[in-house]
Amino acid sequence: MLPNMKLKQFWIILQILILSVAVSGCAHVAAWERGHLAKPQMAIDPYPLQNHIQLHNYSSREAAASTHSTDGGGGCGCY
Repeated sequence: MLPNMKLKQFWIILQILILSVAVSGCAHVAAWERGHLAKPQMAIDPYPLQNHIQLHNYSSREAAASTHSTDGGGGCGCY
């Protein structure tokens, strides 16, 4: 029974440690720093419209269905 209690205590301590590490990852961003984060260079995709047009052109040339549309493909592969 004693090893079972030690194992249970270990898991509880481990869960508390993981939770504390996860919560410490949250940070408050001051108002004057938000301007830097809003710049286009900080975006995951800085040119979303251009990327969408390229995906549309690619999916229209492919003969298979695209991941961004519900209809089937049917392109000939031509430019």
